[in-house]
Amino acid sequence: MTAFFIGDVALDEYYSADHWLGPAEKGFVKELPAECGGSIANAAVVHAGLGGATEFISLLNHSPLSDRLVAELNANGVSTRHMLRDPAIPDSRNLIFLVGGEHVVLTVEMGQQPMWLPADALAALRSPGFLYTTLYRARRLHARTPAGVLAQADLLADLRAHGRRVIFDLDVGGATGADLPYLRGAGVVLFNRIGFRATFGHDDLAQVADWMRQNRIGRVVRTTSEDGAEALDGDRLVRVPGYRVAVADVTGAGDTLGASLTWGLGRGDSFDEALAFAVGAASRSVTRHGPRGGKALPEEVQDWMTRQRGGPTLG
Repeated sequence: MTAFFIGDVALDEYYSADHWLGPAEKGFVKELPAECGGSIANAAVVHAGLGGATEFISLLNHSPLSDRLVAELNANGVSTRHMLRDPAIPDSRNLIFLVGGEHVVLTVEMGQQPMWLPADALAALRSPGFLYTTLYRARRLHARTPAGVLAQADLLADLRAHGRRVIFDLDVGGATGADLPYLRGAGVVLFNRIGFRATFGHDDLAQVADWMRQNRIGRVVRTTSEDGAEALDGDRLVRVPGYRVAVADVTGAGDTLGASLTWGLGRGDSFDEALAFAVGAASRSVTRHGPRGGKALPEEVQDWMTRQRGGPTLG
């Protein structure tokens, strides 16, 4: 089965500094090599690197930078045959500042233009498999059908009815009550600590079981940085500890975890197995510089996990 990734792809421009600056302060930053990135594109590259059949859709202009981003995805085994283009939007770029093992990402505003899926893209999405996306992109999805226009949450519901299982990466942004029509019926919803707290106002994962049942959400995963990840699988709490490693760059760690989880579930692993592998892949990724440091073959990730401690213990 092919997994679709619908989201951002961008040129990541890296800078590092000795400390974070406060309001009205001035300082110097060191320019580092720029790399092709973008959160959902990073996830697509990791998924393809693991051997998963991978399609990526975004909305880009016709500039040389956009052509470079598409070519780089193709070179990493990601199909872009359904890529959307609009000459009116800006170049897609992120400014990433690395300080003390953490990072801040500033994204150039691309606008809220609808993303109209052509007939062939809609037909491909109307088949069993996973769709990995964000609320920002899901709100913009539209398609014309013989029965009329399908858009936004209704379009996602149509895809789910055709066997497409949705994985939402909510990262730091979280969700509000207005987003529930999009999240309803999702197979997995991914948060980090910040996004989880922004959504629920607390840090107790067990308390969201009723919310999951009410919205027919299969699993909620919360990443916990160096501590690994924890998930609610129905009423069952799953914890996977992280790996203590020397951190080179945390950019793309969450993307690696989400993509690796998608790959594991797509090949039929149990949820516990898929999450344990995903934590290992994400932990390995932070030991490498760049937004796609998580790209690896499955055996490379497993060998790394074995060398670290024989793999994480579920609890």
